[in-house]
Amino acid sequence: MNRFAAAIFGCDGLRLTKEEKRFFAEASPFGFILFARNIDSADQIRALTAELRDSVGWAAPIFIDQEGGRVQRLRAPLATEWLPPLDDVARLGENAPEAMRLRYQITGLELQALGIDGNCAPILDVARPNTHQILRNRCYSSDLQRVIDVGYAVVKGHQDAGVLPVMKHIPGHGLAQLDSHLDLPRISLDRAELDAVDFAAFKPFADLPLGMTAHLVFDRIDPQPATISEKMINLIRQDIGFNGFLMTDDISMEALSGTVADRGSAAIKAGCDAVLHCNGKLAEMQSIYDAVGGMTDAAQTRAERALATRQTPQDVDIDQLRADFEAFLPQS
Repeated sequence: MNRFAAAIFGCDGLRLTKEEKRFFAEASPFGFILFARNIDSADQIRALTAELRDSVGWAAPIFIDQEGGRVQRLRAPLATEWLPPLDDVARLGENAPEAMRLRYQITGLELQALGIDGNCAPILDVARPNTHQILRNRCYSSDLQRVIDVGYAVVKGHQDAGVLPVMKHIPGHGLAQLDSHLDLPRISLDRAELDAVDFAAFKPFADLPLGMTAHLVFDRIDPQPATISEKMINLIRQDIGFNGFLMTDDISMEALSGTVADRGSAAIKAGCDAVLHCNGKLAEMQSIYDAVGGMTDAAQTRAERALATRQTPQDVDIDQLRADFEAFLPQS
């Protein structure tokens, strides 16, 4: 297998330009990610995913954020519209794990039908009363064990649908009271409290193939944001025990400072395996590729190991899955 660039890239529009095709062929990124600007019709999405894979010459993973609620790039009629995860888990009560497994199996099958085989979920951040509203209702619960139980179910639903799950935001974003798209959240809790809740949510998932970092500072561990902190990446690897493929959260988010190339270079130097760049700006992608180049040997090994976990979707009746999910809903 060819050496991948240490990057996952977006694209600008509904189809690839000649310049994008040329760049992706040269760079050979590990994969791609789609956003609302890339979404129009089912046929268009299938054509775009085919073009992306053709540009690199292999079945590269194509990711999306299809959490449900506010964060879902595919809307009806292309995909099922869901409540925010926090709301669904709350109303489903003791049935939440099995119902959420069905919910994300349905989501995964809808993605597969469009040529998308990676989803940036589960969210394993533990919700708090002061969790910023950009994140709070995307979480599963404020209870650690509940987050873990639902997280397992979400992973299983994706895997049954043949979709790679990407857990986020490791090592934990639930304490953030700022939106990291715009600002840099700072967490001042001591290590014991973090170990007991936020970091603990990720430990049971240490063997998952893919994870995404959090752009926030843990003041009592390192003044650098976790994504570009060697101390925090070591904590993720050694203390949490995650040895899967570690991508950054979107490197163009304003929680980080400096150029996107500087940010990307710092993330790779800290120990991330790949830089996730989402806005589709070709000049920025070129600068990141120039800065980070190909993956390290360890990152390439983890990338290949993650790809090897891709499963063939189970042959199931999606309408039956929907009926099974609805049977878990409380009767009004």
